[in-house]
Amino acid sequence: MGRSNETTDVILDAAARLFRAHGLGGTSIRAIADLAGVLPGSLTYRYPTKESLVLALMDRTVTRMLADIRLAISKSEDPLERIHLALRAYLSGLLEGDDSVYVLLFEFPRMSEESRAELIRKRRAYESLWDGLLFAAVGSGQLSQQLDLRLLRRHLIGAVNSVAFWYRPGGGRTPAEIADSYYAFFLVGAMSDSVRPPDVDVLRARLGAGDPTLQLDTGDPTTDPAWANR
Repeated sequence: MGRSNETTDVILDAAARLFRAHGLGGTSIRAIADLAGVLPGSLTYRYPTKESLVLALMDRTVTRMLADIRLAISKSEDPLERIHLALRAYLSGLLEGDDSVYVLLFEFPRMSEESRAELIRKRRAYESLWDGLLFAAVGSGQLSQQLDLRLLRRHLIGAVNSVAFWYRPGGGRTPAEIADSYYAFFLVGAMSDSVRPPDVDVLRARLGAGDPTLQLDTGDPTTDPAWANR
């Protein structure tokens, strides 16, 4: 079992590396097999198509990210700090992890409708974790009940995902520093006290759901926007 898992990881690592470098269309099954050191027939027995490899990468990536985030948030009981720690863990995985996340971000629009729907369904566990963190912060009184939490989560994760498009190692800010900045932008606010509306509810109304009821994601996964709300 251990050797089988090791071989699977080697194959998925090879696929992620080549997909990131050349895209799905520019990568052949034979090239993946050669890089992984396995026979093409052995690879296609496990993964009949390149899209089946992407789905397997998705499973592995979500499992790893959930584990990393859960470990990070276990260090605090404060709801807002848990969101902060989750952002740090997520951005670290995005920028310092393997190539799988980049494949999901960049190749999602090119996949078949069936595969996109499957990826979105698999994304639910990840989204539920973020919804739970935001829900807890509302319950503690640290976030306003007027906010549309589904929209807030999409803004937050969509913005964080966009870092993958411009980040370069050694560019002046570490992933942790970028996560800290995004946390401040979204949950603390960018306005100075001198220009912040005296009645903050006026500002919140622009970000709200139209009523104080908590709005979590219950949409149809087949009609949701692209992976991780790009």
